[in-house]
Amino acid sequence: MQFCDECGSMMHADDGEMVCSSCGYSVPKDEELSDQYTSTQAQDDSDVIETSEDANFEGKPTADDVKCDECGHTKAWYTIKQTGSADEPPTRFFKCQECGHRWREYN
Repeated sequence: MQFCDECGSMMHADDGEMVCSSCGYSVPKDEELSDQYTSTQAQDDSDVIETSEDANFEGKPTADDVKCDECGHTKAWYTIKQTGSADEPPTRFFKCQECGHRWREYN
């Protein structure tokens, strides 16, 4: 990683230059040091957890320890998503298997 000399933010490679993501400061990319840097590929969306209203939860893990506030059913599908910082527990998103009501639970 290379950090900006102006503001200290992380820089990214852009056509032979290292460009600051925050302030736009750029410096020529040092080709002699290029073997010391690791470039990452763009992320795909295969690990995205769908939490929209029309998401198909069927086939997802089932929770037996919950109770739907709408119908009282005790089984729901759920997904887990890290909504806060890494040192906070993840959030579970539920969908009632009986009535389709959705809610979330913070641990």
